[in-house]
Amino acid sequence: MTDKPVTLAVIIGAHGVAGEVRLKLFGEGVETLKSYKGFDAAGRTLTLKSVRPGPNGAVARFVEVGDRSAAEALRGTELTVPRSALPPLGEGEYYHADLIGLPCFSSDGEGLGNIVAVENFGAGDIIEVERPTGKRFMAPIHAVTIADERVVIEAAFAV
Repeated sequence: MTDKPVTLAVIIGAHGVAGEVRLKLFGEGVETLKSYKGFDAAGRTLTLKSVRPGPNGAVARFVEVGDRSAAEALRGTELTVPRSALPPLGEGEYYHADLIGLPCFSSDGEGLGNIVAVENFGAGDIIEVERPTGKRFMAPIHAVTIADERVVIEAAFAV
């Protein structure tokens, strides 16, 4: 896998007057963020000083952000880390970021397109595939085999 950036959170606004920010989390929670000391924030490095659970996700303080105006200016900024900074996975596990962009083929060998999203609506992961024509379809992860930087989807789900 390439060392592409992986988004762990996005700043959704300021919290208070001292420069704290509210975060929407995309990972496993507040404790996960504590294992990273710094984040790339649109080309700028932000050093994590503290983080705690908060409304809609978490509240964080960064060394480089000293007041509410600076915190508000960061609204919408994604906090990323390199893929190589993420913990290693066990057999059969994957990060959603690793699946985005993978080429897909049906079990009959037909080229289907590339994965553009991985969703979970409550019953398990679902991949979304965009065909070369621009049309999209979804398939449940249990109908997918991931190997050798490509995905094979059972033909019955490749509609």
